Amino acid sequence: MMKSLGVYRCVIIDDEEHALEGLKKYIEKCPELNLIASYSDPLLALRKLRELDKVDLILLDIDMPEINGIELSKLLRSLTARLIFTTGYTKYGYEAFRVHADDYLLKPYTFIEFVSSINRLFGQSKIPAHQFTKEKTFLVKSKEDNLRIFNLKYSEVVAVESKMNYVMIHTLNKKIITYITLKEISKVLTQHPGFLQFQRSFIIAELHIESIIGNKIRMVNGLEIAVGAYYKKNFDDFISRKLMKSSRR
Repeated sequence: MMKSLGVYRCVIIDDEEHALEGLKKYIEKCPELNLIASYSDPLLALRKLRELDKVDLILLDIDMPEINGIELSKLLRSLTARLIFTTGYTKYGYEAFRVHADDYLLKPYTFIEFVSSINRLFGQSKIPAHQFTKEKTFLVKSKEDNLRIFNLKYSEVVAVESKMNYVMIHTLNKKIITYITLKEISKVLTQHPGFLQFQRSFIIAELHIESIIGNKIRMVNGLEIAVGAYYKKNFDDFISRKLMKSSRR
């Protein structure tokens, strides 16, 4: 348990110790959050939370022993204003929707993803995202060019495409295949504002979106990407947030 002067009272429930510790560190960086309790035992959490006043946020794992997070959330939903599922599996998206979860963080999620979720639920965080994104370039080893190491600017990355155990990095003037998975490179890119994922096989740079027609995104280099069904809500939220609207009715 931690002491904090945060405004929003929150609770973590996760049976994995490293996940608990990771979330505690994230919460420590957000002065508006006050972690009042954390539990690795879901049944103990249920008993203790029923003794507390309603909290502002519960961060809840899904795959846990004795009772899973989906079933537990049905018993806890009335005890919290906001509920975020934290899980390593995408298959629970529909169940999360059915129990009125406010967000769904897919492990391993970055601090930026965590802050973005908190921003959506409670307003702008006091921790600016750019504070954690000082690096301007990164190095990658080309699979096809005698293992030459290229220094790439984040600002010139248009998209990253999954090729199973490899990725193809599309920049403004070249394509580089390097031995890393999309999940691994995502951990780096999502530390930098402006990288989005609306399709399982691609991460794209918001800066280099040329146009959008329906669920098709066209990048400045001609690459076209179809929005995946799983990402449709995030894509619609992005459009709603970014689209300029007339004040005239």
